[in-house]
Parts: sequence; structure tokens; C-alpha cells
Amino acid sequence: MHCVSEPLVLLSVHAHPDDEASKGAPTIARYHAEGVRTVLVCCTGGEEGDLQNPSLREPGQPFHGLTPEQEKAMLAELRPSELAASAAAIGFDETIMLGYRDSGMAESPSNENPESFHQADLDEAVGRLVAIIRRERPQVILTYGDDQSIYPHPDHLRVHDISVPAFDRAGDPDWYPEAGAPFQPSKLYYTTWSQSRMQAVHEALLRLRGASPYDEKWLDRPNQDDRITTRLDVRPTLGARTAALRAHATQVDPTEAFWFGLSDDELADVYPYEDWILARSLVGDIPASDDVEDDLFARICETAQRP
Repeated sequence: MHCVSEPLVLLSVHAHPDDEASKGAPTIARYHAEGVRTVLVCCTGGEEGDLQNPSLREPGQPFHGLTPEQEKAMLAELRPSELAASAAAIGFDETIMLGYRDSGMAESPSNENPESFHQADLDEAVGRLVAIIRRERPQVILTYGDDQSIYPHPDHLRVHDISVPAFDRAGDPDWYPEAGAPFQPSKLYYTTWSQSRMQAVHEALLRLRGASPYDEKWLDRPNQDDRITTRLDVRPTLGARTAALRAHATQVDPTEAFWFGLSDDELADVYPYEDWILARSLVGDIPASDDVEDDLFARICETAQRP
């Protein structure tokens, strides 16, 4: 059995500010509440994001009357504080910026910026993440999956591309000897938006609100539910997602039914879970889809100091 003798640590890797709010926030909040140390790695500053909340352009609001260039400058000022507020709402104990610039959408001019995540040397970027892993010593890492055909943002692809080798190299003393003492994480998970969840929310919105933003683009997307290995009950912490999304006031329209069509209590009745895909495990076989885990730290040795 693989054993650890250190406090439990959960590390989550995301591409931009606001991704931590939309992907896995209730999971992080659950483990933070249980006393697990929770660490966010945000790879870029979201510099290429646009204003997504039109109400902020109304009179008396901070973006009223601004040119597109002025909006970009204002966004750059506001997004760090939004990220800090979101991380606090979720319960991250620490937020670490990996230090790259937002690459923008595929084939946009920002892809060519030498400071962008897209242009970063892969081994160097992996080394930055390895240094964080060795310092924080997480048993579990959460990252993006190997199939991102639905939303192939260059930075999301890059998150996956650095997370997998970082998981492997963090425990290998031959890699990045300057990055600290080797430490091998035990489990690597991919985030996923399950088809089961989308269908359940869609049907509830039709029943309760008479309309749903989940159209064929969402409901007919490739189904990866057969890959789900882990289903967490996050009923008590669903509010973390709502609060974190609202903290990103420039990026999330508070009237958008896609995010806020159901209240937290309604969502708890409809689908009170978050689903994960266990991609790598050094503490036993990856469970079959008919025998899902209910704990990210399942099978990690009992000698871990779990509060």
C-alpha cells in the first residue's frame, strides 16, 4: 500500500481566472471544510478576456463610456481582485500564479505573443508546476482532460499538456533538481461536465422555468460519462460555485440562466454531485464506471493526517 505521513493537500490547476469558479468549486470547498489544504495554480492572468457582463456598461458602472482599449485596461486591473475574491469564496488556502500571459483563442494574434502560455517552452512550463508540486506536496492533483474537442482553447490544452508530465516528473530526482526535493503525488484527476448533469439541469429548467439554455450544442456533445470514476456529493458546498462565479463580475452575467437558472437548493435536489475522471493512480487500479469512488482521497493510506 502507498502510504503518506503528511497532511492531505489538494492542488487544482486552471488556465484563467474564473475557471476555478466554473470547474470544481464545490469539490474544493468540501475538502477545505474537511481541513484538507487546498491550493490553486492559475496559469495565466486572463488578459485576453472580454467584458461578459453588459450591465457594467450602464451609467454609473465602471465600464460606462469606455472604448474597447480602455475596457481591456480596466479588465486587467480588476481580474486579479476578482480571482482573489473567488478563491476566498471557494476556500483555497493559497493561490499561485504560474506566470504566463493569456493566449487568447486559437489563431488569434495573441497566440503569437512570446509571453503567452501557448508559446511557453513545454519543459520550462512543466518545471514551474513541478516546483509548486514539490513545495506543496499534494497527494491529489485536479486538471483538465485529454479530450477537449468541445472547447479547444490553447490555454486549456496547455494545462493538460503540463499537468500530466508534471505529475510524473515531480517524483523523479533526475528532473529539475533545482526545483526542490522530489515528491510523487498519488492521484491525477480530470475535470468533466457530465452529460447526466447537463440533462438533469436541462430538464429541471424546462420544468421549473419553462426554458433552458442547454441546446443541441450541449446536449448532443460527445458523452464521456462512461469514463467517470468518481462522483462526489457536494450538496453542502454548492453555494461556493455560485459565490465564486459572482465574484468574477466582469466575466459572468448574473442574469445568465446557464449559470444561475437554478438556485443552489434546486440544484441540490436535481444533481448534487461533481464528477471526476481518475486518469492516473499510484494507489490501486482505476475503478470501473459501475464502481465509482465517492472520495478523491480514496485508497490513500490511512496514515495520512486527515482532520
